[in-house]
Amino acid sequence: MIPATSNLKIYCGMIRQCLQWASLSTVPRPSTQVLSNPKTAILLLNMGGPQKTDQVHEYLLRIMTDRDMIQLPVQDMLGPYIAKRRTSEVQKKYNEIGGGSPILKWTQTQGELLCQKLDSITPDTAPHKYYVGFRYADPLTDLTLEEIEKDAPERVVIFSQYPQYSCATTGSSLNAIYTYYKNKSLPKKIKWSLIDRWSTHPLLAKTVADRIQTELKQFPADRQKDVIILFSAHSLPIRAVNRGDPYPSEVGATVQLVMQELNYCNPYSLVWQSKVGPLPWLAPFTDDAIRGYVKQGKKKLHFGTNSFCK
Repeated sequence: MIPATSNLKIYCGMIRQCLQWASLSTVPRPSTQVLSNPKTAILLLNMGGPQKTDQVHEYLLRIMTDRDMIQLPVQDMLGPYIAKRRTSEVQKKYNEIGGGSPILKWTQTQGELLCQKLDSITPDTAPHKYYVGFRYADPLTDLTLEEIEKDAPERVVIFSQYPQYSCATTGSSLNAIYTYYKNKSLPKKIKWSLIDRWSTHPLLAKTVADRIQTELKQFPADRQKDVIILFSAHSLPIRAVNRGDPYPSEVGATVQLVMQELNYCNPYSLVWQSKVGPLPWLAPFTDDAIRGYVKQGKKKLHFGTNSFCK
C-alpha cells in the first residue's frame, strides 16, 4: 500500500506547479490519461461544480438535499425550494467566470501531474491512474467507483481534495462511498487507503505563503507592511461546530502555519464566507470585515484562500 504521507508530499508539489501555470494561463492543460488497467487508482474526492449553467439547478438540488452538507427543517420540501429559488442567481455568477466551474479541468490537470510523478518515483506501484469523484456534479462518486471496479486495480488511494476535514465536505464524500457499498460487496482484491486531510502539511503552508509573498510585491515597497492579509474560508453553521466538527480549528491551524512561514510579516485575519440561511454561522463574514477595515481607513487588503471556498 502506498504510504499516505509520501503521496501527500508529492501532491503538494504538484499544487505548486499548477499554481505556477495558473499565473501564466487560465486554461488548464487537457487530460491525456487513457490507462484502462492501472495497478494503483488515485480517487480524488471533491465537491465538484457545474460545467454549464443548465447544470446549476441539479447541482444545487444535490447540495440542498444532502444532510451532511446542510441540515434544514422538512428538508425534502425546503431543499428543492431553495435550490430552485437560487438557481438564477447562481447561474449569473457562473456566467461571470465563463459559464461554468473550472474545478473539473484543474482536478484533471493535478491528477495527471500526480500520476506522472508517482509513476516516476514509485515504479513498484505503477501504473497509476487518477479518478475524479465529485459529490454534487459529474463525474459523481458512485459512477466513478463503478469505473474503478471495471479497471480492477490492486489498490485504491482515496484522496480528499479538501485540506481541512469537515463532516460537510470530506465526511459527505466518504458517506457517498459508504452508501455505494452498503448493499453490495466491497471488492476483496482491492487494497484501500485514505488521505482524509492535510491541513498542517508544510508544503501546503509554503505554497500558500509563496503566493502571498508574490502578491504582496504588487503593492508599493513602502506600503507592503501595511497590507492586511485576509484568509477567507467557507463558513460553517455553528450547530455543526457545536457537534464537534474539526473544520474551524483545522482552518485556523493552516492560517497559523502560513503566517509562521511568512514570519508574521503583516497583520492578518481569518474571515468566513458563503453563509446560507438564517441560522448562525462562523463569523466574522468576509464582506463585513472588508467594510469594517475600510471604515477604519485601512484599504490595502490581500485575500488568501487556504481552505475550501466556492
